[in-house]
Amino acid sequence: MSTILDRSGFNPDKKLKIVGTSPIKHDGIDKVTGRAKFGADLFLPGMLVGKILRSPHPHAVIKSIDTSAAEALPGVKAVVTRTDFPELPKGSVAGDMSRNAMAREKALYDGHPVAAVAATSESIAKQALKLIKVDYEALPHVIDPVAAMKPDAPILHDHIRTKGVKDAADKPTNVVERLELKMGDVDAGFAQADVIVEHEYDTKPMHQGYIEPQGCVATCTEDGQVELWCCTQGPWVFRDRLTEILKIESSKIRVTQSELGGGFGGKTGFYPEPIAILLARKSKRPVKIALTRGEVFRATGPVSGTKSRIKMGVTRDGKFTAADAELVFQTGAFAGSMFFNAPQAMFTRYDLKNVKTVSYEVVSNRPKVNSFRAPCVPQVVFGVEGVVNELAQKIGMDPLDLRIKNAAAEGYKTIYGETFGPIGFLETLIAAKNCDHYKSPVPQGQGRGVAAGFWFNRGGETTGTLNVATDGSITLILGTSDVAGSRISISMMAAEELGIPVDKVRAVMADTHSLGFNRVTAGSRTTFATGMIIVDSARKAIKELCKRAAGIWGVAPEAVTFEDGHCKPAGANVGEFEPLSIAQIAAKTQATHGAIAGHSEMNVTGAGPGFGLHIVDVEVDRETGRVDIKRYTVVEDAGKAIHPLQVEGQFQGGAVQGIGWALNEEYFYGADGRLQNASFLDYRMPVASDVPMIGTEIVEVPNPKHPFGLRGVGEVPVVPTMAAIANAIGNAIGIRPRSLPMSPPRLLKLMDDADAK
Repeated sequence: MSTILDRSGFNPDKKLKIVGTSPIKHDGIDKVTGRAKFGADLFLPGMLVGKILRSPHPHAVIKSIDTSAAEALPGVKAVVTRTDFPELPKGSVAGDMSRNAMAREKALYDGHPVAAVAATSESIAKQALKLIKVDYEALPHVIDPVAAMKPDAPILHDHIRTKGVKDAADKPTNVVERLELKMGDVDAGFAQADVIVEHEYDTKPMHQGYIEPQGCVATCTEDGQVELWCCTQGPWVFRDRLTEILKIESSKIRVTQSELGGGFGGKTGFYPEPIAILLARKSKRPVKIALTRGEVFRATGPVSGTKSRIKMGVTRDGKFTAADAELVFQTGAFAGSMFFNAPQAMFTRYDLKNVKTVSYEVVSNRPKVNSFRAPCVPQVVFGVEGVVNELAQKIGMDPLDLRIKNAAAEGYKTIYGETFGPIGFLETLIAAKNCDHYKSPVPQGQGRGVAAGFWFNRGGETTGTLNVATDGSITLILGTSDVAGSRISISMMAAEELGIPVDKVRAVMADTHSLGFNRVTAGSRTTFATGMIIVDSARKAIKELCKRAAGIWGVAPEAVTFEDGHCKPAGANVGEFEPLSIAQIAAKTQATHGAIAGHSEMNVTGAGPGFGLHIVDVEVDRETGRVDIKRYTVVEDAGKAIHPLQVEGQFQGGAVQGIGWALNEEYFYGADGRLQNASFLDYRMPVASDVPMIGTEIVEVPNPKHPFGLRGVGEVPVVPTMAAIANAIGNAIGIRPRSLPMSPPRLLKLMDDADAK
């Protein structure tokens, strides 16, 4: 199969009519009027209500589970526990997924599922949970990842031995892996530095904060055919993981994606879904499980908390010479934090030749972490960009000028081995320096901060289909979940390629029986990768349209060209034929050669990396420690903004989530190891009054490996946010915070300690 790059590289001279405009989203009306169907909106005849019993202990051996009283309760149709799950090896990926879905030997965090029921009503299901008797043997627990690394810390898993350590002692540990990355000579680099800055930083776990809690409906037929309707960022990934942990053939599991009420990475992993399937199989009835907000906080994946030490050196004339970091990542009760992103991305945007990082992934008695925009990167960039600003201050250089002088450019080879092609970091920095916000004076009593961010951007396995209807309208069948409105952007690319209005294109989301494998919607890959697939599909359809027109005219296919939605003679010597529209050709398909469609599948490559720069002004109340964000501007390279309003929304959304992470959001655990703020009343997320209007500036340095030049924009906007706010706070109060969140109590203590000194 030829790849998209063989036939459709970026064409800078192409005149665009649809791409670059901002039409109304096709799915928008259903969402704002309440017609859209989300994870918990499906109702089936005879459907039961599923509820999950969760451990009240952060760490405990499960000695026995007695479900007899619950099973005898009228209205209860099924009860499942650990014995209903296939036995899988401890420490394997499938074994960890299974044990996270339902506790096996031990409960490993407050909220860990230990049993579940399906009943004819919610009240009966709740009553049944109270009748289940679990005999626990409580064990010592550890919440903090640094404490979990100590020799005397309670051990979560007896099978863990630290990966990446030579001659490691053959005894259990909580340190899952030690990862060392380096390039160049760090010692020599620091020897060349005139100024060196080194500090320690820490960040706390926060939740993605999606509005829609996880919800699903599962059915199972007598011959074992499973259907699952759920809110997911990866239907095919869910299917394959369910195959592994439930030992059901993939062809017998059909996953249908609902609309998604937010995900941000948090719906790349499953929670109630395998339990609902087992309950449905046991009860022989459809089963719905919808999590409460408390369950979402207690038992779904937040982001990693971190502890880091970051060191950088610079010459007096402003050239970075070396960087060094030691990083600790909290992964929760099971491995899989994607911590390896951080050492690969934390310094990657600067032209650094000498870099060394040592990273640790550590288990502790918390829920297993899950992805969040640019997993594991924003929390360490919080420290890096603080060091960069301090270096600028110490050598007397403007912080943006220092970044401009050290900006990575085309040809730079990264610590993870990629050599950059055309990138837009320098252009982004220059645009930021020239924007009105940065050139304006800092208002009296406020502080201004800047910070830069990077994300790799991803491609991956993707499939899709473009169908031409007999009236000339187009249906796209897509496999990548629509997390943030990607359907309209992909429809626009199809319409642009076909030369028709975007209103003639509609995209539908496929189930796992309808298309081949699609990678999860994550990593800023969806519009890029699916756009490649749909452009390729459109060109295949165009080729067939030209072939059909040639048949109608009685000429060779190569004598037909396609332009502005019509097949036309390629030259005057072909003959005097009136152009044929897509609709005119499609109207004849039933009587000739059948339907016209284009289909494509590939492992998409060529996602150009993304870069951004944030500027923020803050005001700090010295009596209360409250921080007010007064002005905020996001400058980022989008390659090409397919739908500019969508791109602006991504920029603004990332910044708003970062504001919450920077100022308020964190998990509080008591001495008993239980989560104390498992509701939106106690877990403080930003509301409209907490944030200003966020300005955006879209930079467009085309990615030459995409037909329209685009780069993903989902991850970068959150990466610099906390660092930019911290730098602004530092300039406002005279001392830069090194701990997240920068909540009023922390800032008051920081200012009091500074005054005492």
